[in-house]
Amino acid sequence: MRTPVNATTPLEENPPKKGSQSKSAAGMPAIVSTAKHGLSKMGLIRSISSLTKVNKFTGFDCPGCAWPDPDDKRTIAEFCENGAKAIADEGTRKRAGPEFWSRWTVSELSMKSDRWLNKQGRLTHPMILREGSDYYEEVSWESAFKTIAIELSRLNSPDGAIFYTSGRTSNEAAFLWQLLARRFGTNNLPDCSNMCHESSGVALTESIGIGKGTVKLDDFEKSELIIVVGQNPGTNHPRMLTALRDAKKSGASIVSINPLIETGMMRFKHPQNPLEVLGFGTSIADEHIRVRVNGDQALFRGFAKSMIPQINESDEFIKKYTHGFEEYRDYVSTTPWDEIVASSGVSRNKIERIGRQMSKAKSIICCWAMGLTQHKNSVATIQEISNVLLLGGNIGRPGAGLCPVRGHSNVQGDRTVGINHHPSDQFIDALEDEFGVMPVRKIGSDAVESVRRMAEGKSSVFLSMGGNFLSAMSDTNATAHSLERCKLTVQISTKPNRSHLVTGKTAIILPCLGRTERDRTGGADQFVTVENSMGVVHMSVGSAKPASEHLMSEPSIVSGIAEALESIIGKSGIDWKSLTADYDTIRGSIERTVPGFDSYNRRCRIDGGFYLPNPPRDGRVFNTPTGKANFITNSLESLHVDDGQFVMMTIRSHDQYNTTIYGNDDRYRGISGGRRMVMMNKSDIEANGWHEFQKVSITSHFNGSEICSEGWFIIEYDIPPSNVATYFPESNVLIPLDSVADGSNTPTSKSVRVTISPIS
Repeated sequence: MRTPVNATTPLEENPPKKGSQSKSAAGMPAIVSTAKHGLSKMGLIRSISSLTKVNKFTGFDCPGCAWPDPDDKRTIAEFCENGAKAIADEGTRKRAGPEFWSRWTVSELSMKSDRWLNKQGRLTHPMILREGSDYYEEVSWESAFKTIAIELSRLNSPDGAIFYTSGRTSNEAAFLWQLLARRFGTNNLPDCSNMCHESSGVALTESIGIGKGTVKLDDFEKSELIIVVGQNPGTNHPRMLTALRDAKKSGASIVSINPLIETGMMRFKHPQNPLEVLGFGTSIADEHIRVRVNGDQALFRGFAKSMIPQINESDEFIKKYTHGFEEYRDYVSTTPWDEIVASSGVSRNKIERIGRQMSKAKSIICCWAMGLTQHKNSVATIQEISNVLLLGGNIGRPGAGLCPVRGHSNVQGDRTVGINHHPSDQFIDALEDEFGVMPVRKIGSDAVESVRRMAEGKSSVFLSMGGNFLSAMSDTNATAHSLERCKLTVQISTKPNRSHLVTGKTAIILPCLGRTERDRTGGADQFVTVENSMGVVHMSVGSAKPASEHLMSEPSIVSGIAEALESIIGKSGIDWKSLTADYDTIRGSIERTVPGFDSYNRRCRIDGGFYLPNPPRDGRVFNTPTGKANFITNSLESLHVDDGQFVMMTIRSHDQYNTTIYGNDDRYRGISGGRRMVMMNKSDIEANGWHEFQKVSITSHFNGSEICSEGWFIIEYDIPPSNVATYFPESNVLIPLDSVADGSNTPTSKSVRVTISPIS
């Protein structure tokens, strides 16, 4: 019998260290950090080679965030500190081959930290953990594919399989992945969007007819007012700071809305500008609004209440392009100021002052990230933002628009090419016309529902195209229990992570090429394409020597699984070998099935790629049932806690990228040497008779149930009273699986009711 494994990273024995919060982002510390990571992991030559090719027209797309590159010209260093970390992490010289896996049991490895696991290096060979065994062992690609195919063929229903997708997956691999799932007969296609920007997609589709933003990069230099809400660009999207800096130099005002005042929104020292690096840099935010956690809907309702008296209902934009203004206007007018102020934590005077500024501004951009998308009322909050921008006609205008900022480098592209548990009839029809198979039309399972299905025994084969599903999901222990109930779990990965340790009865690791590496599939050099946050599709060409001669590309892995499966269940007529022998063939199929990809193979080879159609942005066309942009009236909601409770939000440190932990320091926040901390307001600490660095347990509360996590250290931090912040993935264990956003089913990682108790 297999030894039990630990689903979470080990507890920390010593409290972290705390210094002063940094007052400026990037600058010399970022240059030093970039050099340190590159030289220590890749060496001088590979560092120079990789960093001079990242985000270039003929280079590879950064495997970090999805912030866009300039359309026309690229600098010599078109990357940020965190992008350099991601590249160095993938390009490491260390290897986690068969000898590594033979040295440790999965139980022993589960006692190691997430940071330690990641530092072991690149996977080199396919590996299998057989039922009852404690050790992974090497397996051939052919045998691995056959094992997967046999387990899939034994399922009572195609819905017994789940096909998960990470946001780093290319358009080509993602298209084949969804084709494999639908050819098998299921729409169980959860992806990382379910955990982050699903709320944005749902909200915007109802409001403006497309689940994407409506701005281009050059709109930032044309904007009069930029609002950054629920986002920490300095850590999560550092290249965005360049756009904000350039906007300031062009005369834009910038307002930051966040429970925390983040360093990146204070001051930015552009690493490529010696005068800024050595000088004072550029002040970014003109004003910081300290909203309470989950107070954003109320805050924007207050902005609307301030703006509406200045709005003429006969305004040309509102009259011609919108629907529902009168109902929304009347509803807003009845919302009491006392409720707005209490829920937002922001004074009426400040709200009205910013509202007046918004009324006068000729062009407004509003940007947001997971600080808005992971609440119960996230969809309503984002629709409130859309309402506010519609009031001023700030869609389809230069320098204006909605800007959800995506995290993973191709999370938007994956969705565009078909990674969706709820596909449209038009897309299914197109797939049927292209491949001659009849894909299933019923709604599949998203991430939360997939965990439920595995827990209930309804799904027993879990396949993951990249990512670290266990650590990324809410309710870590519930997710672990679900995965362990599976007959087979499969991970297509580049490096070891905790999802390789918490597995089904049988587990397989399939090592794939990284974004930076040369792809010689089919005997010729191949390239892939991705879509950034602003709808630009462009090529990505890896050139580095692969970490192992045994690696396969993601499209080839999908093809290998598909061919093994069809040898058992019967041929579909899909020529999988031809699709992966030349990626142009995949792109040809995408062109014929997904609108907007006309002349795909020609246009993706143009420097900078091409923009996908965006009707609201391109021509103020709104593909909604009303044919117009919709003012959507939602009741005002906010999370209220009982005495002794706090609202907890999860955040990232500066030394991590999603679930990948590079180190235990958070340079911008002045915290080092640890990650298990709960940031609290000084008044809350004193009121409870606690002290800084005291060890505590945190208990979350939801619908009468509780989840307790021990071994946290109190850190005094400038955060609103009754609000606390913790790092994920460590605190994901506290987010109940059933606590999800209305309309999107996204885990409520930013609004968790908790109590805190000292540990003696």
